[in-house]
Amino acid sequence: REQGTKWRRFGSGRVSRGSPVESKRVTRSQVNKKVGSHTTLRYTPRLAKRYYNLRPRKSTQELGHYTSPSNMGLLRDQLEQYLARMEDELDKTINFWLEKSGDKRNGGYYVCLARDGKVYDDSKYGWLEGRQVWMYSKLYNESWKYGKVKILKAALSGGEFLLNHIKNPEDGRCYFQVTAEGKPIKIQRTIFTECFYAIAMAELYRASNLIKYKEEAVRMLSLVTHWARIDDTQLGRPKLSGQEAANPLAVPMMLLYVIDEVCREDDELRQAYIEDEEWAVQQILKHLQRKGRVVLEKVTEEGKEISGAEGRLINPGHAIEAGWFLLQYATRTQNDELARIAIDKFIVQSFDTGWDDMYGGILYYLDASGFSPTQLEWNMKLWWPHAEALIALLMAYKETREERFMEKFDLVFQYTFSHFSDSQYGEWFGYLNQKGEVTHTFKGGPFKGCFHVPRCLHMCIKMLKELLEEKTLPTSLPNGLANGN
Repeated sequence: REQGTKWRRFGSGRVSRGSPVESKRVTRSQVNKKVGSHTTLRYTPRLAKRYYNLRPRKSTQELGHYTSPSNMGLLRDQLEQYLARMEDELDKTINFWLEKSGDKRNGGYYVCLARDGKVYDDSKYGWLEGRQVWMYSKLYNESWKYGKVKILKAALSGGEFLLNHIKNPEDGRCYFQVTAEGKPIKIQRTIFTECFYAIAMAELYRASNLIKYKEEAVRMLSLVTHWARIDDTQLGRPKLSGQEAANPLAVPMMLLYVIDEVCREDDELRQAYIEDEEWAVQQILKHLQRKGRVVLEKVTEEGKEISGAEGRLINPGHAIEAGWFLLQYATRTQNDELARIAIDKFIVQSFDTGWDDMYGGILYYLDASGFSPTQLEWNMKLWWPHAEALIALLMAYKETREERFMEKFDLVFQYTFSHFSDSQYGEWFGYLNQKGEVTHTFKGGPFKGCFHVPRCLHMCIKMLKELLEEKTLPTSLPNGLANGN
């Protein structure tokens, strides 16, 4: 058994297309008796919401505590509860990083932090340094609570470390890993460290008003766009004859995000990147496959499905994050059709596919055809997909006022704050097994830093405040989206 709730029995009889599929609970002993050598159990994401269960499924009331406005009186009370919890959580998270992460000797930040914040490895990771500079600068710029000298100094410390040690001045590439002093250890064949370098410089410019940071951001954005769209030879990735040319979802979604961040508040610069934004959107939409039923992690450059397990891979968290990137873009450009695709296909469909009905939480990987994913961590629950789901679902509610999004938001909220949050030391655990038990106690590592958690909390706090400022909180879909206009 790999996942009890999302299994379906095949091989015991042919089911004609369109015929109903019976659903019943079976015990493990019954499964062992009935399953022969030519019968397998396979989960099928979103093909049918009737599953063979190996144990009773938890009810919605057990997994989440949302009550609709008609039963709870005022939605406002519920939003205020979310807001209070998230503000408290953001305080604890930022204090954790400010107190434990800063390297006073060399500049920059230690990111490999144990549960209590002790440094267990003094290596520094370029993409996480950039993320942390961006996060500190963003809070300084947008929150009165954090608009203080202490957090600006911390952001400047990281910014100077990025300039002096993470970026290679000869070719513009950024190191993925360096020593505590900033000596290069590793460089990746991707654009992601460079992407976070760019947004860090852009946001730090807005915080400090030092033009050198904006110039760095603009230069790096130009390089990243060139590597993503025109020629990635400089990245050093070999072209092998048997390898299918792939279009990974991460590249266009990051390009869309980076352009938005760097060009914010600069209409002239944004105008220069309009075509690149549209290109990124179209590349993201190519990942919507199988008649719109699934968002695949990789497709061909022409937008076709790649053969094999690699081509069938689903990363629900990535698809959800891409969804709110698209929704932000659609809202800014007043594109209602794209907004509907972002919400229905990327956010809601991916969430429903990835949600574990037995234990709660979002599964990390799935296979579009129902085979077991080859990734060993496929059924784990990681912090960042849940953070992205909170942003995406609240954004979907804010744009449409459909109650179903608030119900899903609450489902994720209850699971996330009861499983990932650490009330003793602050911040979130990053890695849980399928049952929701903590498997790794550290708070920071090579792939977890000061980014997804505080970004989620900050963005949700802003949206909750905007909702609470409204005199009324409608629950019906606005006419434009409801009528398909």
